Amino acid sequence: MGLTISSIFSRLFGKKQMRILMVGLDAAGKTTILYKLKLGEIVTTIPTIGFNVETVEYKNICFTVWDVGGQDKIRPLWRHYFQNTQGLIFVVDSNDRERVAESAEELSKMVSIYLCDLLKWEAVVLVFANKQDLPNAMAVSELTDKLGLQSLRSRTWYVQATCATQGTGLYEGLDWLSNELSKH
Repeated sequence: MGLTISSIFSRLFGKKQMRILMVGLDAAGKTTILYKLKLGEIVTTIPTIGFNVETVEYKNICFTVWDVGGQDKIRPLWRHYFQNTQGLIFVVDSNDRERVAESAEELSKMVSIYLCDLLKWEAVVLVFANKQDLPNAMAVSELTDKLGLQSLRSRTWYVQATCATQGTGLYEGLDWLSNELSKH
């Protein structure tokens, strides 16, 4: 009886748990985003070999965020992190016009192969269009087009303009993600 009341109480008043996978090409800003959300400050980062995992509490939700390295040799391992994941954050360097096609290819692989075929998972995809503070950064509309997101008709997705170093747009993205995940 006590356990039942305890579990009801935690469901009503406790924090909702969500497991989020964050991927993207190397140097897109994934680790900077993770620690800006976790600590509220910028930390010195080095390329992630493997993964970082942190818990980020925001608006009565406890996000467990898995930040997985983006070097090309690590990308085939991304699929191993999907189990029990409720959302995907794909981080793109909006200023890196030379690699946007590579980002589009990796995102397409993630959604079509890993999310659909391997796991039959209803993907909720948040794209962080990072580094918006740089003068040549692509606008959200241009990035949406170059990533081919309009073709993801069967997926729920959203592109949020962000600047990890300033924290701009990060919490708006988490708001969208939590609202969408609460519908499922």
